[in-house]
Amino acid sequence: MAFEVLSEGGIRVILAVIIGTLAAIVYSLRILVLLERRMARIDENIQRITLKVARDEVKILQEEKKIEREEKTIENRERDIEKRIAKRPKKRRR
Repeated sequence: MAFEVLSEGGIRVILAVIIGTLAAIVYSLRILVLLERRMARIDENIQRITLKVARDEVKILQEEKKIEREEKTIENRERDIEKRIAKRPKKRRR
């Protein structure tokens, strides 16, 4: 009944509006999918960078421990040398 009142041109306009709306929805979904893919790539890159930073941090910590051990070794050697020097009998000056 409602269609009987509308002319053929009116029906075409309504169909054009419906088709246009559907096309806009499809385009919006396409854009959303592209954005989601881009976000996924960004997330992967962030994870990759985080892993690299974590590996570097572990290397730095290992290097720090190595340096600290070497410093302690040097300090112990210096103390040993100082003790040896202190134990030596003093030479008399002539």
